[in-house]
Order: sequence, then structure tokens, then C-alpha cells
Amino acid sequence: MSDSVKRYTSEAIDVTYDTQRCIHAAECVRRLPAVFDTKKRPWIQPAEAAADKVAETVIQCPSGALHFERKDEGIAEAIPAVNSIHIQANGPYYVRGDVRIETTTGDVLLTDVRVALCRCGQSRNKPFCDNSHIPARFEDAGEIGQAENASTEVAPTSKLIITPTTDGSYHVQGNVEIRAADGVHVHRGDDMWLCRCGGSSKKPFCDSTHERIGFKAT
Repeated sequence: MSDSVKRYTSEAIDVTYDTQRCIHAAECVRRLPAVFDTKKRPWIQPAEAAADKVAETVIQCPSGALHFERKDEGIAEAIPAVNSIHIQANGPYYVRGDVRIETTTGDVLLTDVRVALCRCGQSRNKPFCDNSHIPARFEDAGEIGQAENASTEVAPTSKLIITPTTDGSYHVQGNVEIRAADGVHVHRGDDMWLCRCGGSSKKPFCDSTHERIGFKAT
């Protein structure tokens, strides 16, 4: 287990917390303060609620910083029925599904069902969001710009492979829904390039602005 990952235990369920991926969305604190309370030490106390309730709360963590392991034969977290990328207004991409993040050489950086990816270009923990969009005053309403190869059908879940390209965009391969911040407008496809420099004029899709502004990211 990475040094950035902390484990909090109880008889029925363990909760792990990755400090490097937390963006303080605070879903856990709002939903289950008896277990998740930043004023307490330790701030996660899984024994203070039923294991099912703890698990339900952890699943709402959009960054994937929180995960759980059942010790009571309870149900593990399921892979979502549809891969999705939800654009956050002035913020990151919230990705859910059967997700694998790879390097351009095919090495696996992460497999998970919940990830928050930087789209402002400023994160110091790329490709993950670290809330740098806040001091950078990144502004984007989270709308869906013009795109090619749109589909109106909901495709079954397959592996969603996301590759942050060197000094460039995210290459997204696999059936996925891109959902606008308004929760209404949706783009569906299985092969697309998403902006990660923050400068595209047709966000969330790449328009090669990264080349013009000299965006740098391994």
C-alpha cells in the first residue's frame, strides 16, 4: 500500500484513504458525519455506523480517494453499468466506470471505478485533479462543444482506457457517456480526445490549443 494511502479498520469494514487523490469534495462528511469527521482523530471511524451505510457513503467519493473492503461478507463496490465522464463546472472530469489509466507506452497507472481528472492544466498531480483549478480561477461552464462521431445509443460497459498523452490531450477509448455539468446534455462515443490543457475552444474536446500555448505534461 502506498505511503499516501491510510487504512481505518473496524470488525465489519475497512476504509482506505488516499491523501494524494482527495480533492475535499466532502461528500463523505456531509453524508455520514458520524464516521467522517475532520474534527476527530482519527477522522475516519468506520465502527461508528453500519457497514452498509459506510459503503454507500464511500461510493459517493468522486475522486476515488476513498475505498472500502468488506470483512463481513457484504457486497463489494460494483462496476457502474455505464462508463461516464461528468464535466464539473469550473472543475475536473469526474469519471466512473471500468477505468484504466495508461501511459503512452501502455503501462498501467491506475485501475479504478472512480477518478477525478484535471482539465484546467494546472494540477501538480497530473493526470489527477488536485484543486489547482481554484487558485488558477479556471472558468468553464461544463458544456459539451461540437464533436464528431456522436452516438445516441447507450453502449454496454467495456473497459474505459484513458491515456494522458505527452504535452497533449486525453485519449479516451471505450464506450462512454460524456455528461455536461447541467446533467442534461450527453455525448456518447467510444474513441475521443478530451482537453486537459484548459484552453480548448470546444471543450471538453481537444482542438490542439495545447500546441499553441506550449502545454507541458508527461
